[in-house]
Amino acid sequence: MSTSTDPVTPEPVLLRSDDHGIATLTLNRPAKYNALSEELLASMQYELDQIAKDETLRVVIIAAQGKAFCAGHDLKEMRASEDRAVHKALFDQCGRMMISINRLPQPVIAQVHGIATAAGCQLVANCDLAVADEDARFAVSGINFGLFCSTPAVPLSRNLLRKQAMQMLLTGDFISAGEAKAFGLVNEVVAAAELESATHALAAKIAAKSAHSIRLGKDMFYKQLPMDLADAYAYASERMACNMDSHDAREGIDAFIQKRKPEWENR
Repeated sequence: MSTSTDPVTPEPVLLRSDDHGIATLTLNRPAKYNALSEELLASMQYELDQIAKDETLRVVIIAAQGKAFCAGHDLKEMRASEDRAVHKALFDQCGRMMISINRLPQPVIAQVHGIATAAGCQLVANCDLAVADEDARFAVSGINFGLFCSTPAVPLSRNLLRKQAMQMLLTGDFISAGEAKAFGLVNEVVAAAELESATHALAAKIAAKSAHSIRLGKDMFYKQLPMDLADAYAYASERMACNMDSHDAREGIDAFIQKRKPEWENR
């Protein structure tokens, strides 16, 4: 659990709990709609760095307390300075945290309720998977305040079709959970009462697979994205051959042939 605290409340700005190989990071600034303050970003970075080194953890869930998932950056904190270098440092800090999610060996699932706006929508898009309740809404609303959401545009343009991403970025309009699923921003939409159980069911399904294969596969997935087709296939072939040399791949294939459950050693 993070030890850093919000100036408004003595409670930690980020909560962490681990259970059966699943780490849950819970944004805990409900009075601020879980806006990403510098402190919250630092706490997220710290916990992600710790999780990356823990081979007992198989999946990460990012959830939130209160009425909203995340309302983006803390605008009052941003306006406290007129210094461009201060603003650049904040966006760089957020970018490092987002990149850490992609580079984390474990898959990361966003558990979304309420609103996810601006950098909050960026966080959802940046996670490997996302489950939303049917009342969730999403927007990159910076344009409404004279600020084009350039950093949220990075994962949005890599998840949504180009024209859908541009429409969100240019209008700042909200989209529904159903639209978010159709656009490719979230994987599942469930009833609000089922959000936590559905997210944990997905996490548990992934946690039951070979951690070695998932770690290798997630790394491969993101590295091949910017490659041209031939390079991507060459890289993927090398990774598959490497995966085939692993204990878990041999065990998994043998278990399939022998019609039994595999016993993973995660190597």
